[in-house]
Amino acid sequence: MTTQNTAIQMQYDNEKKSAGVAYALWFFFGVVGGHRFYAGDIGYALGMLFTLGGLGVWALIDVFLIGTRIKEVNTEIQQKIMAQHGN
Repeated sequence: MTTQNTAIQMQYDNEKKSAGVAYALWFFFGVVGGHRFYAGDIGYALGMLFTLGGLGVWALIDVFLIGTRIKEVNTEIQQKIMAQHGN
């Protein structure tokens, strides 16, 4: 592995989101959108904050969406880092 690849991997490891952290945030702060803030979905998070997670319904549905959303966010992070390094 080249030095550039190592640097890219280290940057990705530092920036990527953890599904475990997202689920923990959902468990403790799901009604106010804690997991959505963590994933960078500020608009959704504010919507959840002001409606108390759609009175809990939206927060309950989100438990099934968290894993997929974190994978999408991590893919976006990886693509951004690769573009920064010209790959």
